[in-house]
Amino acid sequence: MTAETRTELPQATGSCCSPAGSCHDSAAGTPAGGGVTTVYEVRGMTCGHCEGAVTEEVSALAGVTSVTADAGSGRVTVVSETVLDEAEVRAAVDEAGYELTGRA
Repeated sequence: MTAETRTELPQATGSCCSPAGSCHDSAAGTPAGGGVTTVYEVRGMTCGHCEGAVTEEVSALAGVTSVTADAGSGRVTVVSETVLDEAEVRAAVDEAGYELTGRA
């Protein structure tokens, strides 16, 4: 028999996922850097390409700091410096080729 060899890897501090299983380490609706988080329902997204198109258009709006689109749930989470004009968000989603149906 041979001796078992073990390699210890350095342990990173923190994690990309929170204990709740989220990839965000801040509480829902309260971004770490401050701001306003709004979740919208978007109809028509079916894949990663759809998510990218919506993300690109909504990210171009003034004051938007983060956009996360999820085709599976049909939800788009937007973090902005101030409350956004829903008509502007609707127009951006429309430009991407999808339909904003309201807030989640």
